[in-house]
Amino acid sequence: MSERRLVWTVRAGVLLLRTLGLTWRLRFVNEEVGQPFRAGGARCVFALWHGGLLPLMWAHRDRGARVLISEHRDGELIARVCQALGFGTVRGSTSRGAARALIQLTRALEAGFPVAVTPDGPRGPARQFAPGALIASQRAGVPILPVGVAASRAWRLRSWDRFLIPKPFARVIVAYGTPTVASGESAREATAAAEAFQRQLDEATARAEAAL
Repeated sequence: MSERRLVWTVRAGVLLLRTLGLTWRLRFVNEEVGQPFRAGGARCVFALWHGGLLPLMWAHRDRGARVLISEHRDGELIARVCQALGFGTVRGSTSRGAARALIQLTRALEAGFPVAVTPDGPRGPARQFAPGALIASQRAGVPILPVGVAASRAWRLRSWDRFLIPKPFARVIVAYGTPTVASGESAREATAAAEAFQRQLDEATARAEAAL
C-alpha cells in the first residue's frame, strides 16, 4: 500500500470508528478495579484477546497507553489508527521482533505508562496466551489486568480471531479481571503461568458476555 493510500485509509477508518463508537452504550464491569489503570494513573499490562481489540481501543482511548502492534504488513494500519486515538505504540510480536518489543514494553512500564498486549496476536491461535505479557509483567513488577469485552449486536469478521465490530447503538460491556503480577525469578518461570492467565482472560470475557 502506498503512503498516500495508507494515510487516507487510516483517516477513513478513524472516522468510521469514531462515528460508530459515539453510538455505543459502554458499561464497565468490575470498574473499581479497572478505573485506576484506565485513568492512566497506575501501571499495568492490559491483556485482551485480539478479536476484541476495536471496542477496547475505543473504551480506553486518549489515556496514553502503549499498545504492542505487529510488524507484519497490516500492523502499520493498526498502529496509525491507535496513534490517532491517543495511544503510543510498540512494534513487534512474539513471532517477529520479540526481544526488541519486550525491551520497549518494559521501558514503557518503567517510565510509568500502562501497556496493552493481545497475547494471541498477531496471527493466533485465537485465545491462546503467548508469554510476552507475562515476561513484561515479571520484568517490570507490574500486574497483568485481564480485560474482556462483549457486544449485544455485532459483526464478526471471517478472520482467525473472529474480529468483533459492534453495530451502531449496541451495548458494549467491558469487564476487568483481577490484577496479578507474573511471579518467578526468570522469564521461564513467569511463562509457566500462561494457562492460568489464559483462564483469567477467558473468565473476564465470560463476565462481559454474562452482563449483556
